[in-house]
Amino acid sequence: MHFGIFLQCLCFQHRVMDNNQTTVTNFILLGFLVSPKMHLVLFGLFLLLYTFTLLGNGVILMLICLDSRLHTPMYFFLSQLAIVDISYASNTVPQMLANLLDPTKPISFAGCIMQAYLFMAFAHIECLLLVMMSYDRYVAICHPLRYKLIMRWEVCIALAIIFWAFGSILALIHVLLVLRLPFCGPWEVNHFFCEILSVLELACTDIWLNKLVIFVACVFILVGPLCLVLISYTHILSAILRIKSREGQKKAFSTCLSHLCVVGLFFGSAIITYMAPKSRNSGEQQKILFLFYSFFNPTLNPLVYSLRNAEVKGALRRLLRKE
Repeated sequence: MHFGIFLQCLCFQHRVMDNNQTTVTNFILLGFLVSPKMHLVLFGLFLLLYTFTLLGNGVILMLICLDSRLHTPMYFFLSQLAIVDISYASNTVPQMLANLLDPTKPISFAGCIMQAYLFMAFAHIECLLLVMMSYDRYVAICHPLRYKLIMRWEVCIALAIIFWAFGSILALIHVLLVLRLPFCGPWEVNHFFCEILSVLELACTDIWLNKLVIFVACVFILVGPLCLVLISYTHILSAILRIKSREGQKKAFSTCLSHLCVVGLFFGSAIITYMAPKSRNSGEQQKILFLFYSFFNPTLNPLVYSLRNAEVKGALRRLLRKE
């Protein structure tokens, strides 16, 4: 599917615009409007966080693959989340780092559309994975005797395939609606990557259909999943309150609270970006929100969901002993 959309982009990049009879070949990403010295500071900070993202999620993937004790539905979905986070960050961060060193470096029209497509696809998939992971914890804590029956391997694998397919198709719909639009110069995208709303601002025609589809998609892919996550954790917290051990309650509350913080950061920043009225957020504020939404979350996920987990720590110790 990715190769198909790439070929479509190549075909569309040579089309003739209706308004000024010019061809879109490149976009300029304006990035962060700060001083050159601050560019170097941001480059070092983002490079460090990107390295942590790759290492953290890479370690999680390696441990889940190598340790048979982690071959459970919970860690299966964690491995899918790690793959999405690595892909998510790798789609936007290298371009952002390059722009910090060379702010005038252009990105091709095909590359820009491809980046927007991948970003949306991975975002949709992560939303669905977070819902499934919260449901998995709900079943494990509230219905432990039925866990193996409900969370069967064939169900988990089928759901993962559906999530990847649905996220990719929904992103493709957004991209096809963008490709039908004519674009006017100057072709400067006020963002650090080709975010779809920033690209739509360069269109020479009415974009009401694009915005309508984005809003409807957000209702189903952000608001709906967030409600399901909150319902799951409400039941989980209710079950935790029935635990007699104070230590057990404290540990469970700590785990659930950290999960909810990460989920709230991800869904909250996305909802504010795509569903709040535009007048509330300036361009620079939206860039900061996207840093949380697309950059800091992939760094935090392995720390919150995995590396604080006793089973993952045990798997890491066993691997180190073998080495």
